[in-house]
Amino acid sequence: MSEISILLLTKNEERNIGACLRALFSQKCAEPFEVILVDSGSTDCTLEIARSYPVRIEQIPSEAFHHACTRNFAAGLANGQFLVYLAADALPASNTWLGALIANFADPSVGAVYGRHLPRPGSTLERQDALDAVYGDARLVKDASSRQKLGYRYYHLSTVNAAIRRDVWQATRFPEDLKVFEDLGIAKRILDSGWMIVYEPGACVYHSHQHTTVGLFKRYFDIGVTLKRLDMWNDQARSSMLQDFWGLLKKKVTRFDGNGASRLVGASIRQDLAKSAGIFLGLNEHYLPLALKRRSSAFRLFD
Repeated sequence: MSEISILLLTKNEERNIGACLRALFSQKCAEPFEVILVDSGSTDCTLEIARSYPVRIEQIPSEAFHHACTRNFAAGLANGQFLVYLAADALPASNTWLGALIANFADPSVGAVYGRHLPRPGSTLERQDALDAVYGDARLVKDASSRQKLGYRYYHLSTVNAAIRRDVWQATRFPEDLKVFEDLGIAKRILDSGWMIVYEPGACVYHSHQHTTVGLFKRYFDIGVTLKRLDMWNDQARSSMLQDFWGLLKKKVTRFDGNGASRLVGASIRQDLAKSAGIFLGLNEHYLPLALKRRSSAFRLFD
């Protein structure tokens, strides 16, 4: 029986799935693992590529995909004691990635672990700085005693690159009333239940997206809405987020050099301002008309 179940959710990932699976089956891990792929209606070569590896494939209709429900469905298929969630477009940076994640469960009070995100080559300056701010090189152990110190980062968890103890998932599950940011939802349930969450920088993956300025505004609007709905927004969260914002802004300003780099810095600053505006409006969405909220949401939270 597999000790570890690696869960991949896919749709039209032919550009990434081969490299992802090669990296998985190159892992040096003492514990046996299985790989379960849940595909929601791929029309490209995703499944053809996946079938060349020893992977269990389950297919669901495209319209059945739901960020929380599908993750719960995948976990229900698993045999392992530890459930490892990995995005199909996330590439483990080394063959010790899996071992670095799982080693943290030697402490029985650890309920979940998430790893570092490194920007892919060619990523925008905004993505480079954002990932560097949230996924640093220092290991973090989150419990009730660290909530005030960590501020908005306390409930942060990303199922792009994470592992959850199976019995902890069974007790908490991804909240199916959330359309998106289900990882925030389960992180709150895990921490509020007394389990610890560890950020393990040694478990690195390459993962980043190219967002437009408007896309970032809408995404961060939805983050603001979710933080408010989950009752995660407080003085500590506000203070820590403002501190990070001003730190990033100062870092960017020092990069102005009067040539081509300045254009990249200017674009990044505009994107950071769009993100800030999005979060502010999302946190205060109850003041906005429904039509505006619908136009501002990336994930159709108000449809």
